[in-house]
Amino acid sequence: MAGEPVNVNEFEELAREALPKMNYDYFRGGAEDQHTLRENVAAFQRITFRPRVLVDVSSIDMSTSILGYKIPAPIVIAPTGMHELAHPQGEVATARAAAASNTIMVLSFSSSRTIEEVASSSQAVRFYQLYVSKRRDIAAALVQRAERNGFKAIVLTADTQRLGRRELDIKNKMAVPPLRNLEGLISTDVDSAGGSGIEAFVAQFKDSSLNWKDIEWLRSVTNLPILIKGVLTAEDARKAVEVGVEGVIVSNHGARQLDYSPATITVLEEVVQAVKGKVPVIFDGGIRRGTDVFKALALGAKAVMVGRPVIYGLATRGEAGVVRVMQMLKDELELTMALAGCPTLKDITRRHVTTESDRLRSSL
Repeated sequence: MAGEPVNVNEFEELAREALPKMNYDYFRGGAEDQHTLRENVAAFQRITFRPRVLVDVSSIDMSTSILGYKIPAPIVIAPTGMHELAHPQGEVATARAAAASNTIMVLSFSSSRTIEEVASSSQAVRFYQLYVSKRRDIAAALVQRAERNGFKAIVLTADTQRLGRRELDIKNKMAVPPLRNLEGLISTDVDSAGGSGIEAFVAQFKDSSLNWKDIEWLRSVTNLPILIKGVLTAEDARKAVEVGVEGVIVSNHGARQLDYSPATITVLEEVVQAVKGKVPVIFDGGIRRGTDVFKALALGAKAVMVGRPVIYGLATRGEAGVVRVMQMLKDELELTMALAGCPTLKDITRRHVTTESDRLRSSL
């Protein structure tokens, strides 16, 4: 691609050129037919704006706070695994970029770098993503290491009882690279029988019996607030509030788990309405433009998470690439707010967007 990227999508093309095919496929791929992967992005394109005019937008304020941590824009870094497959500095570079962007980073359970390395690399506000293992002592040890090292919340990923069928990884015979956080706790050496080593490891490691009662167990091993990631229905949103978690993350795991699950933007409003403002709702899935961020906010999200674009920036420019991706999204959001007539995030309302459901109801 000639010239410097002018939007986040162009970073993906640069990453495709820069990365070995197996690594690029690991980051970009979804489950099975990849229907949900395509829909996560395409569903945003079916939402249109209802901009307001003659509003003073000479000053735009995008700032917000998550669990009391103030950030200059409602855009945080999602948990994505194995950053060293994108750049030699891995999550250390990503954490430094989060600090430079004054935003929150959620460190993946599957990080290439240790909890301690990431904690010492920058002053970024960090949350820790948890997968619960069959051996609960391992999960407890990881959570407590995160808490000792200044992480501010636990993000419990709830949609990975088993690993989705990621056929690109199977074709590429994707191996499990070293997961340093697990050294001394469990071996990542598995027999993949010629398929995906990641799939084989998860099958051996993950606790498929994890259920709502285990939130109480998790509370017993940490004092940190808990957010549940992977909620797609009103029923689960209400249950999350019932068990007392501090936040809900609407996510389909980047379309890497259950194919033909809904695009997350299409169920965001359902979850927001079920939560009734009792806990913040964070959105994850398909963000590629500042206009996407605005649409998610209009449908009730407190903030959005960005996953693959961060990886693409990391792969092409390292720390500076991640900073650039985050700045692009912030700049686009600021422009969208100005053009829509919204000087602050509080001014963004449901009346600023028209969804497919709105059009259907109006046609009846």
